[in-house]
Amino acid sequence: MASSSPKILTTTNHLRHVESMASLPSGAGKISHLNAVILGEALASEENDFVFPSDEFSRQALIPSPHKYLEMYKRSIEDPAGFWSGIASSQFFWKQKWGDQVCSENLDVRKGDIKIEWFKGGITNICYNCLDRNIDAGLADKIALYWESNEPGFDAHLTYSQLLHRVCQLANYLKSIGVRKGDAVIVYLPMLMELPITMLACARIGAVHSVVFAGFSSESLAQRIVDCKPKVVITCNAVRRGPKTIHLKDIVDAALVESAKNGISIDVCLTYENQSALKRESTKWQEGRDVWWEDVVPKYPTTCDVEWVDAEDPLFLLYTSGSTGKPKGVLHTTGGYMVYTATTFKYAFDYKESDAYWCTADCGWITGHSYVTYGPMLNGATVVVYEGAPNYPDSGRCWDIVDKYKVTIFYTAPTLVRSLMRDGDEYVTRYSRKSLRVLGSVGEPINPSAWRWFFNVVGGSRCPISDTWWQTETGGFMITPLPGAWPQKPGSATFPFFGVQPVIVDEKGTEIDGECSGYLCVKGSWPGAFRTLYGDHERYETTYFRPFPGYYFTGDGCSRDKDGYHWLTGRVDDVINVSGHRIGTAEVESALVSHPQCAEAAVVGVEHEVKGQGIYAFVTLVEGVPYSEELRKSLILTVRNQIGAFAAPDKIHWAPGLPKTRSGKIMRRILRKIASRQLDELGDISTLAEPGFLYVCLWRLLHFKP
Repeated sequence: MASSSPKILTTTNHLRHVESMASLPSGAGKISHLNAVILGEALASEENDFVFPSDEFSRQALIPSPHKYLEMYKRSIEDPAGFWSGIASSQFFWKQKWGDQVCSENLDVRKGDIKIEWFKGGITNICYNCLDRNIDAGLADKIALYWESNEPGFDAHLTYSQLLHRVCQLANYLKSIGVRKGDAVIVYLPMLMELPITMLACARIGAVHSVVFAGFSSESLAQRIVDCKPKVVITCNAVRRGPKTIHLKDIVDAALVESAKNGISIDVCLTYENQSALKRESTKWQEGRDVWWEDVVPKYPTTCDVEWVDAEDPLFLLYTSGSTGKPKGVLHTTGGYMVYTATTFKYAFDYKESDAYWCTADCGWITGHSYVTYGPMLNGATVVVYEGAPNYPDSGRCWDIVDKYKVTIFYTAPTLVRSLMRDGDEYVTRYSRKSLRVLGSVGEPINPSAWRWFFNVVGGSRCPISDTWWQTETGGFMITPLPGAWPQKPGSATFPFFGVQPVIVDEKGTEIDGECSGYLCVKGSWPGAFRTLYGDHERYETTYFRPFPGYYFTGDGCSRDKDGYHWLTGRVDDVINVSGHRIGTAEVESALVSHPQCAEAAVVGVEHEVKGQGIYAFVTLVEGVPYSEELRKSLILTVRNQIGAFAAPDKIHWAPGLPKTRSGKIMRRILRKIASRQLDELGDISTLAEPGFLYVCLWRLLHFKP
């Protein structure tokens, strides 16, 4: 449907829309046609309310107004080379500047091979920019890392100079065993300080790190070893996560056996002894291959020459799941990624030198790469790294950590927000949390009710929420609020970051104007974009650039409302076609979770003899609420009222919990199998955080009619 508001579509239309929004006076009560509140007041319930930052927050913000955003955004689109080269030149160290061409790109498969290059010919090193440059700027004694153990009361910290020493020691060890520029290193570590240390050490010597989430099975790890053929695998013997001990070294051992069967043998397995989880004498060992970190690394010098690399040299490989079952090795290069992650971190979180920053993500995912290690440290930030489970020993642990380290910026996933929301406000309100000034959301669309709880309860109705949309492939934030500039709508990712041109297209690839829903694509490249899929450039082109030639296809659905705000509706393969109606699973889940007695929901499609596809909803209730037929009807009515009768779930499956990975991602693949009663095809469930929930779910399916 067409909208009378200015549009976000082409560069011109998008800028016209932003100019219109920027002309609005700031502050509540000054916009006659909109409901608006200011941060610091209770957030009203209407989803179309605009939530403004306080005048005090905006005055001190890096981007204090829509006008400033518009000024920078216009330049980033109209003169991307000038915009990004200006940032790259002034804020980073380059051993040698790039040539005349800042960016070279082709995103249209009809015009030849897909190619993206930024700052090619520029010589730099991201580890040097994270550590040496900050030390030279006077931050040697600033805390770089606070580490919090799984067990309360055990912690550690490193200053920037201490971190550099530790990084150099590991870098020197890796060089001593033959690791050279361009060699791959597999990293299978939990959230110990040794994980970012390893990433930075690899980057210092030009090695390509591939961090594998220390929750993946031995089979998944073996796949990645076979694909990238590393010189060394780095792990630890075990980790405590909540009350559980996870024997990581046993998983690595099994993976190395499996990879050897496929012709890839690893000569060195460097193993850190995590004494709080397992003593070395209890660790299985293979002499000649396995080496204790503590026995070798500390013996090496605390200085290490930097391996200077080209901006387009590989930095890391990060494997993401693929629809074919074969993981995709997303390859990011050095220079553009460095500039983009640092810039997105700085502006999306309104970073100040006094901030203490905590991202709850694991470095096994892209969020941990860009916004635990590289983005924050490129800005000289103090970063909290937490080893354990967010609800251990109880659901107040996050806020205990926030108070302990005076965390000012807290960045987490909607799944965790909903989980903590389910456990009750008292776990939050018993802690001060007065240090918090910016909150962040990542990983999936956050439903409005969870947004409000996060804002009102956790943030005390005063902290803006940076609801970030981005992907492993994009390297950094793509659509996100800038906390001091834009009024927010609960659940909306708002507007694009600098240099990003999002478009919504229909099934034919035609850009849609105005208020609409469709496929989210990006026009033009940005510095943080991935360059290829490792060893499979054809798959890279087929997956991301062939569906809509001339654009990067995100794989996500998106709606744009009458005010031009973007609302992510989930993966397009998570769209259910019910009697010709295309319904995003995220829309139905959001409606269900808005019910006061629903803590979490996950929706999948199942075959339906009349509708083609039906809607099958897995629902977790608020603690203490009993299952009942009346509640089932009430939940369905909520969906009917919010979306329409066509979106009402056909079945509601009561679930004490949803199957999630240890990073908090709901494993909808498993739920689809359960809903379809394909119980013998569940596949690998080794990454589940709580396998017991799955078994209860199965038991209910077999004994009760959903």
